[in-house]
Amino acid sequence: MSSKIYPIGIQNFESLRRDNYFYIDKTALIYQMVKTGRYYFLSRPRRFGKSLLVSTLEAYFLGKKELFTGLAMEKLEKDWIEYPILHLDLNIEKYDTPESLNNILEKSLAKWEELYGANPSERSLSLRLAGIIERAYQQTGQRVVILVDEYDKPMLQAIGNEALQREFRNMLKPFYGVLKTLDGCIKFALLTGVTKFGKISVFSDLNNLNDISMYEPFVSICGMTEREIHENLKEELHELATAQKMTYEQAAAELKECYDGYHFVENTEGIYNPFSVLNTFYKMKFGSYWFETGTPTYLVELLQRNHYDLERMAHVQTDADVLNSIYGDEDPIPVIFQSGYLTIKGYDKEFGLYRLGFPNREVEEGFIKFLVPFYTRLSKVEAPFEIQKFVKELRAGDVDSFFSRLRSFFADTPYELVSDLELHYQNVLFIIYKLLGFYVNAERHTSDGRIDLVLQTDRFIYVMEFKLDGTAEEAMAQINEKGYAQPFEKDSRQLFKIGVNFSNKTRNIEKWIVEKQS
Repeated sequence: MSSKIYPIGIQNFESLRRDNYFYIDKTALIYQMVKTGRYYFLSRPRRFGKSLLVSTLEAYFLGKKELFTGLAMEKLEKDWIEYPILHLDLNIEKYDTPESLNNILEKSLAKWEELYGANPSERSLSLRLAGIIERAYQQTGQRVVILVDEYDKPMLQAIGNEALQREFRNMLKPFYGVLKTLDGCIKFALLTGVTKFGKISVFSDLNNLNDISMYEPFVSICGMTEREIHENLKEELHELATAQKMTYEQAAAELKECYDGYHFVENTEGIYNPFSVLNTFYKMKFGSYWFETGTPTYLVELLQRNHYDLERMAHVQTDADVLNSIYGDEDPIPVIFQSGYLTIKGYDKEFGLYRLGFPNREVEEGFIKFLVPFYTRLSKVEAPFEIQKFVKELRAGDVDSFFSRLRSFFADTPYELVSDLELHYQNVLFIIYKLLGFYVNAERHTSDGRIDLVLQTDRFIYVMEFKLDGTAEEAMAQINEKGYAQPFEKDSRQLFKIGVNFSNKTRNIEKWIVEKQS
């Protein structure tokens, strides 16, 4: 049995090293970062190791050579100079008022003023920070290191509250602007977060930041690569395979399907979610570990507020400008991409367009399940049981029970959705076919026209066409006229052609008709 101690929830590098926790060596990349630039910005999804990266940099700039014994940094760094460090962690507060942010900034400034002194003439937050940096440089003889963890936490928590966001932005903008003003006093700066509000707002006065979020040399500075897993966790992967009654190759493939697939730069190797990987090896079973830590509701609120077609989300195309910044609340895709729920799946070099999609099964299944209570009457607890019944009915060929249950998904449609019922139906159907797709083969396209839904089990094939305020007969006629069922006519399984009509009046399924084809 492996003797590794997994650093689940450990974000402090010194604690990790002194207590002999498992660590995949990222210090060569950190050395490269430190030696080739000064001002950096990095965005990565939550639980990807940003805080540990910041803590590692802090230990390095404090000259704690002993913590790097056996790591690449030990051989690379020769000088080990101690620098004054200003470390601001914005991850520790709930930001629901302007005072909440002010209190955090005030506390940090007061702590630094105890070390380096204060000047009564420095009254604003930015002036006090400037004074601290200048005095730290003068008193130590070394330039200052600035580390800001989760810079965007206040902005994210204020999504949907424009006035509060403006307050936070106005407070942070001059605060961060000091970093450019005092360039001569600063050795190094790194700001991390999940999202990129900065380019047009928070960081507009700090335009010397080098954004490495989509920069290939640093693509793996947070997270794990497949090579790193096989080099550092080979023994544990064998143990996982044994525990799950799999071969080594099967366990590796399952690990990849569940947790790999993050691409922060086009045409680069995939990155595994480190939190989920570590939990898998600790518990010796696969699970939805990232989602167990919570998904922010503001993501769904953005989708709903913008009346977003969920099917678009699964194969959206956009350019680098959109991916690299959040311009406000008008487009949910940048924040969903930066939060790790979508990733780069392809790149059209000619037009500079990125094709996005879900990175892996954990994210896709977890996010779709998370959507259910927001788009249907079902609670988070009820949804898995309903999906189980859907699947059993499909496997048994029980069409009428399936559609009776489907009706329940559309029951009690909120009145405010009446004006956009068609989109609501489309979104609910998307959620259903995605959820069913984890248990049966689900498709939505054909070469001649568009099928609303095709479901396949080991015994049955279901070809469905949906209409809004038409008739079920018209839907069936379209299936036959467009030849939607033709690709399956030579299949040995029983074929069901199903025409369905939604009614605006009843806000539900009005009628369905079925044609069986042996």
